[in-house]
Amino acid sequence: GLGASSLLIGESLLSDEEMLKTARLHLSKSKLSTHIVPGYGTIDNIKAALDFGVDTFRVATHCSEADTAQKHIEFLRDMNVEVLAGLMMSHMVSPKELLIQAKKLEDYGAGAVTVLDSAGNMTPRTVEILMKLFKQNLHIPVGFHAHNNLGFSVINSCIAYEAGASIIDASIIGFGAGAGNVPLELFVSAMEAYGYRHSCDFPKILELADFSEVLFGYRPFVNSDSIISGLTGVVSVFSKPVKAAATDFGVDPKAIYFELGRRKAIAGQEDMILEIAQKLTSTKR
Repeated sequence: GLGASSLLIGESLLSDEEMLKTARLHLSKSKLSTHIVPGYGTIDNIKAALDFGVDTFRVATHCSEADTAQKHIEFLRDMNVEVLAGLMMSHMVSPKELLIQAKKLEDYGAGAVTVLDSAGNMTPRTVEILMKLFKQNLHIPVGFHAHNNLGFSVINSCIAYEAGASIIDASIIGFGAGAGNVPLELFVSAMEAYGYRHSCDFPKILELADFSEVLFGYRPFVNSDSIISGLTGVVSVFSKPVKAAATDFGVDPKAIYFELGRRKAIAGQEDMILEIAQKLTSTKR
């Protein structure tokens, strides 16, 4: 998201300005939206993004830290800019606590709240409980953001929709961290199979999926590391640094994931990965 390029979590090849201006130039019907996490992105980043043509913002926080988004959401609300909110790593707190945090975001002025399953840890039953709880207790739209670590991204997204979510995040060929997000082409095909109404051009989406696979030279898939990441509740963006550390120190990446899960590590704590890999190396000796 905005302002997130750094040595700690990775440097972007392009600046926020280059990416947003390029996207704006090529959009004729769609809104241009961006993600911002307080602590990485600032009010100044928001002001710049508005100048670059951003239409709508999603301000996302760790699942227990909604209060860190108050300043950002209220700033956008007071400027009459569309602002949504998100709760990341939502598996880490109880549904009751998650609802408390969501209500804070609603009170700050968010136009919707999205539950982000950032580690791909949630089961279909958990998603159903959360979506129904939010739908019954919030006065704003509810959304769901899946990761595919346990292979649940499509069914979880369908269940979220059935339980009342009106916003479902998806990306073409599931392009995203770790095992990826819910693939847009698979989610729309599931909508077709269930007979749900949608406004997507399904054949065009399939064409885009094939094109994207060639363009990116990549298609996310679930492997053993992704599964361990999901089961241990470790955020998906840790996948590349865990793999790199495991290679550099000659240790099993699964062992790193287990320790990260035990410590309840979250994004922004990437330095733990090297520390854990070093300790595992010394243990081997």
